[in-house]
Amino acid sequence: MEDPKLDYSGGAAKLKADAAEAGIALSVHAPYVMNVASSNNRIRIPSRQLLQKTLTAAAEFGAAGVIVHGGHVLATEDPMIGFENWRKCIEGLDIAVPLLIENTAGGGNAMARHLERLDILWTTISAAPNADQVGFCLDTCHAHAGGERLDGLTDRVRAITGRIDLVHGNDSRDAFDSGADRHANLGAGKVDPQGFVEVITTANAPVVLETPGGLEGHLADMAWIAGRLTP
Repeated sequence: MEDPKLDYSGGAAKLKADAAEAGIALSVHAPYVMNVASSNNRIRIPSRQLLQKTLTAAAEFGAAGVIVHGGHVLATEDPMIGFENWRKCIEGLDIAVPLLIENTAGGGNAMARHLERLDILWTTISAAPNADQVGFCLDTCHAHAGGERLDGLTDRVRAITGRIDLVHGNDSRDAFDSGADRHANLGAGKVDPQGFVEVITTANAPVVLETPGGLEGHLADMAWIAGRLTP
């Protein structure tokens, strides 16, 4: 696993100043290869180390948070192994900016695919002394593909975590409960449009688009959202 690198002319200080001048809050997504829940030392330990380096680097330019997937354990393993590994990870981190755990779309033994598992994860990590620095990122594609209905979802999540810090607003190329993490542009996939709008309007959190198509695709997605919001 490679160390995080900031590719910005002028470095962290310039990025922090430019973002402040533009009024933009920056969030960092930790590498997808990380899995701090794993029982495999050769995966878990480097994942913890890389997560710490990512948090430290993100703090240098004043990031609003670092997003990391909940991870998983092997299908044959007790999921409590993963939950306890998360607690140990949180206990050992210097969390200089909020650490946001993101729900995932797939994995039969995932830590944060289903709300029942998220509940156990949150209860377990709450024992860590710096658990108040851990928040939640809700991804709409992941929720849909993971088998969680979007209607009423923000209330169900907050009943577990007490907070939603960020929303990843994505449609899904695949059917409900497919387990597939494949994003689509808004209105072009299988996500319930009304449920999507409900999530982004009730989460009381910033929304980041992770949809295809670059700038043109994002502008179209923002127009799709604007057309469905009540004036």
